[in-house]
Amino acid sequence: MALAAYRHVLRSTRIAFQDDARMLYAARVEARSRFNNNRSLPVEIMDTQQKINEAEEVARILRQNVVQGQKVEGTGLEDKRYRLRIHNETEKGDNETIKKGTGVAPAGNACCGGASELAHR
Repeated sequence: MALAAYRHVLRSTRIAFQDDARMLYAARVEARSRFNNNRSLPVEIMDTQQKINEAEEVARILRQNVVQGQKVEGTGLEDKRYRLRIHNETEKGDNETIKKGTGVAPAGNACCGGASELAHR
């Protein structure tokens, strides 16, 4: 199971960081380091399965939620335009849940850095 999770992470880094050798190398070194640090964990320990599940979740996030951007050169808008590398596994939501909203701000997140909280004192 751990070997399969490791391979999933490596495949996901290849998908997420295609054409970016520096990030691909860094992600693979990090994955290798984390798996090597836990190599001696016994299979029957609950913590081992939790770490395998975390690795699978990392692989999913890399495949579905990491999008890289590259500055578009020669447009006169270099500081403002980026080309995003969205691939077929990138999660593309419809933002309906964001549009609906709850109408209530989360507790402790006052507008303007807490200014409304100060007004009530």
